[in-house]
Amino acid sequence: MRNSLIINTLQNLLFCNAKAAVLHGKSVGFALQKSRFRSAKSKLAFFVGIIFTKAKIKQLYYNLIHNRSNTSGGRFLECCSHQAYGLDFCSY
Repeated sequence: MRNSLIINTLQNLLFCNAKAAVLHGKSVGFALQKSRFRSAKSKLAFFVGIIFTKAKIKQLYYNLIHNRSNTSGGRFLECCSHQAYGLDFCSY
Protein backbone atom coordinates (compact mmCIF):
# COMPACT_ATOMS: atom_id res chain seq x y z
CA MET A 1 0.00 0.00 0.00
CA ARG A 2 2.73 2.40 0.99
CA ASN A 3 4.73 1.41 -2.11
CA SER A 4 1.80 2.16 -4.44
CA LEU A 5 1.26 5.52 -2.70
CA ILE A 6 4.88 6.49 -3.36
CA ILE A 7 4.61 5.36 -6.99
CA ASN A 8 1.35 7.26 -7.39
CA THR A 9 2.89 10.42 -5.91
CA LEU A 10 5.93 10.15 -8.15
CA GLN A 11 3.74 9.62 -11.21
CA ASN A 12 1.68 12.68 -10.32
CA LEU A 13 4.80 14.77 -9.87
CA LEU A 14 6.28 13.60 -13.15
CA PHE A 15 2.99 14.10 -14.99
CA CYS A 16 2.51 17.58 -13.53
CA ASN A 17 6.02 18.64 -14.54
CA ALA A 18 5.56 17.31 -18.04
CA LYS A 19 2.15 18.92 -18.24
CA ALA A 20 3.57 22.25 -17.06
CA ALA A 21 6.38 22.04 -19.60
CA VAL A 22 3.96 21.26 -22.43
CA LEU A 23 1.59 24.04 -21.41
CA HIS A 24 4.48 26.49 -21.15
CA GLY A 25 5.54 25.54 -24.67
CA LYS A 26 2.00 26.02 -25.92
CA SER A 27 1.68 29.43 -24.30
CA VAL A 28 4.99 30.54 -25.80
CA GLY A 29 3.79 29.36 -29.22
CA PHE A 30 0.49 31.20 -28.87
CA ALA A 31 2.25 34.36 -27.69
CA LEU A 32 4.58 34.22 -30.69
CA GLN A 33 1.65 33.69 -33.05
CA LYS A 34 -0.25 36.58 -31.46
CA SER A 35 2.82 38.77 -31.86
CA ARG A 36 3.09 37.86 -35.55
CA PHE A 37 -0.59 38.65 -36.13
CA ARG A 38 -0.25 41.95 -34.29
CA SER A 39 2.77 42.82 -36.42
CA ALA A 40 0.97 41.92 -39.64
CA LYS A 41 -2.12 43.83 -38.54
CA SER A 42 -0.10 46.99 -37.92
CA LYS A 43 1.46 46.74 -41.40
CA LEU A 44 -1.88 46.08 -43.10
CA ALA A 45 -2.87 49.75 -43.35
CA PHE A 46 0.45 50.53 -45.05
CA PHE A 47 0.02 47.78 -47.66
CA VAL A 48 -3.64 48.61 -48.29
CA GLY A 49 -2.60 52.21 -48.91
CA ILE A 50 0.00 51.13 -51.45
CA ILE A 51 -2.36 48.73 -53.24
CA PHE A 52 -5.23 51.19 -53.48
CA THR A 53 -2.92 54.08 -54.33
CA LYS A 54 -1.49 52.11 -57.26
CA ALA A 55 -5.00 51.21 -58.40
CA LYS A 56 -6.09 54.85 -58.22
CA ILE A 57 -3.01 55.99 -60.13
CA LYS A 58 -3.69 53.41 -62.84
CA GLN A 59 -7.33 54.52 -63.03
CA LEU A 60 -6.35 58.19 -63.29
CA TYR A 61 -3.77 57.34 -65.94
CA TYR A 62 -6.34 55.30 -67.87
CA ASN A 63 -8.88 58.14 -67.72
CA LEU A 64 -6.26 60.68 -68.77
CA ILE A 65 -5.23 58.61 -71.81
CA HIS A 66 -8.77 57.95 -72.96
CA ASN A 67 -9.77 61.59 -72.54
CA ARG A 68 -6.75 62.62 -74.64
CA SER A 69 -7.66 60.19 -77.41
CA ASN A 70 -10.88 62.13 -78.01
CA THR A 71 -8.91 65.28 -78.88
CA SER A 72 -6.91 65.88 -82.05
CA GLY A 73 -3.52 64.23 -81.87
CA GLY A 74 -4.56 62.32 -78.79
CA ARG A 75 -3.91 58.92 -80.34
CA PHE A 76 -0.26 59.85 -80.85
CA LEU A 77 0.05 61.00 -77.24
CA GLU A 78 -1.63 57.80 -76.08
CA CYS A 79 0.85 55.60 -77.95
CA CYS A 80 3.86 57.62 -76.84
CA SER A 81 2.86 57.45 -73.21
CA HIS A 82 2.21 53.69 -73.40
CA GLN A 83 5.59 53.12 -75.00
CA ALA A 84 7.24 55.13 -72.24
CA TYR A 85 5.85 52.61 -69.75
CA GLY A 86 6.86 49.64 -71.90
CA LEU A 87 3.30 49.00 -73.06
CA ASP A 88 3.72 48.92 -76.82
CA PHE A 89 0.28 47.85 -78.05
CA CYS A 90 -0.64 50.71 -80.39
CA SER A 91 -1.92 49.79 -83.81
CA TYR A 92 -1.71 52.16 -86.77
